[in-house]
Amino acid sequence: SPAQKLVFNRVNGKRPQVLLQQVSAPEECYTLAHEENVRFVYEAWQQVEQQLDSSRSGESACGPVQYVEKTPNPGLKNFVPIDLEEWWAQQFLAKIENCS
Repeated sequence: SPAQKLVFNRVNGKRPQVLLQQVSAPEECYTLAHEENVRFVYEAWQQVEQQLDSSRSGESACGPVQYVEKTPNPGLKNFVPIDLEEWWAQQFLAKIENCS
């Protein structure tokens, strides 16, 4: 007679929680082109910041001009920009915690 097969039935037809977490948060893959784009934008922004700082200190008469609204939007009065470095740090730590 053939060997019996073990059958595992899911409770209420639901997947286990561990599998749901893995499905909802796939691992991010970065291509070489993506990394080149990020590096380009980062380096270009560093140049702009450097030029902006030197134009503020009077070292350069021309350079980038920082845009400032003449009439600020009252709906954005309490707006707080995101700190991307902090956000990336939190994402990195969350990924480490999920892996361990």
